[in-house]
Amino acid sequence: MTAPLRVLVCDDQALIRTGFATIIGAQPDLEVVGECGDGRTAVELAGRLRPDVVVMDVRMPVLDGIEATRLLAGTGVPDPVKVLVVTTFNLDEYVYEALRAGAGGFLLKDAPAERLLHGIRTVAAGAALLDPEVTRQLVGRYATRIRPPAGAPTDVPLAPRELEVLRLIANGLSNGEIAAALVISQETVKTYVSRILTKLDLRDRVQAVVYAYRRGLVT
Repeated sequence: MTAPLRVLVCDDQALIRTGFATIIGAQPDLEVVGECGDGRTAVELAGRLRPDVVVMDVRMPVLDGIEATRLLAGTGVPDPVKVLVVTTFNLDEYVYEALRAGAGGFLLKDAPAERLLHGIRTVAAGAALLDPEVTRQLVGRYATRIRPPAGAPTDVPLAPRELEVLRLIANGLSNGEIAAALVISQETVKTYVSRILTKLDLRDRVQAVVYAYRRGLVT
């Protein structure tokens, strides 16, 4: 049997933290190995427990979720931990920074339990979790801040079709939606996505979205 995925839950609201832990712990392939209410403790527990995924809140005392994510999964971290950020719409100004800090994806706190569980499994597998509608609203809303200044170079080392797929990713489309838009198979879309990440030296779809906005490829 495959060992269950080890999950650390970090949220300063005890009710939400307990709710997440209960939902996660009820799954045969998931195991809650720890809970905490601030980012500093999350970093300490993650270093000691080595969970497969940390479910991380954003606004917390002592150390916020963005800085905790940076310490756990940011650039230069020798042995990064996968982080799934949970947030609410009224905290959406933090989400872009959380993704830049190294989070593998994000969810809304009021998402259905099934989406939370899917998110944990997706991030644990090394894939990025980008809810299409949330991506359009959150990343798109901060496009001005991300987009380069006028006149900045926008050369991208991608073939035309790959560039088209990258733009669709940045607009929040899922693989299935991209396949439908371009009238190609989802397997072909996966191949394009893999090529894009390799050519641009990006870790996942989250970084691809940020790259596209920074390069001014999305309006």
